[in-house]
Amino acid sequence: MSVVKINVLTVPAEQREVLEKRFASRAGSVEGSDGFEWFELLRPVEGTDNYLVYTRWRDEESFQAWMEGPMKSAHQNGGEGEAPKRPAASGSTLWSFDVVQSAGPKNA
Repeated sequence: MSVVKINVLTVPAEQREVLEKRFASRAGSVEGSDGFEWFELLRPVEGTDNYLVYTRWRDEESFQAWMEGPMKSAHQNGGEGEAPKRPAASGSTLWSFDVVQSAGPKNA
């Protein structure tokens, strides 16, 4: 089964818009990666300043290949041809999970 990676980003209120715009500007950059299955950026509603970056991968090897290739180069200088940027998040923690059960909507 697939693996899920959730990057927990601590984002101060004044940096939320910056973070969301940066993710929007990179739309499509992960979708072509081998083994990629799903992405979601989750904004907190109340009680926390943590955004969740949810990605799902075919296997751990696919995730690691993306981390060492496209993700690493995109984050080294803020993106291709861009000057380095101050991080929007003040902290980051990566959670890892194996998918042991999965379900979707039943066909009507």
